[in-house]
Amino acid sequence: MIVVDTNVVAGLWLPTTATAASERLLARDPDWAAPLLWRSEFRNVLAGYIRRGALDLSRAARIAEDAERHLSGHEYQVASHEVLQRVTRSPCSAYDCEFVALAEELDVPLLTNDRQVLSAFPSVARRPEAFLAG
Repeated sequence: MIVVDTNVVAGLWLPTTATAASERLLARDPDWAAPLLWRSEFRNVLAGYIRRGALDLSRAARIAEDAERHLSGHEYQVASHEVLQRVTRSPCSAYDCEFVALAEELDVPLLTNDRQVLSAFPSVARRPEAFLAG
């Protein structure tokens, strides 16, 4: 099992710079986990695609449903105290700290390309490419 941030999830369902790594991650470890927050963040990513005219509403809704189905059963509520504790130890947003807290709670790596998260939490956060190489 691995915890993946929203950009890694987006890479699996949308053409992004993370797509190739996301596809390789899925082949290596299809057991992805994320905090419930990922849904709202992913909807925001889809909103950007809709607003730029890269997706229409019905395609975006299908992508959201497919992604939600993929992560179903592997979405977790994260305790506020755990998130806020990590906020006090880093410059990261509470949103990012949800992913960190979940990875630490599950004792699995967090895969992200977020430089701030990678720098603040090197014991848990890894770049997808580094995880795939190791």
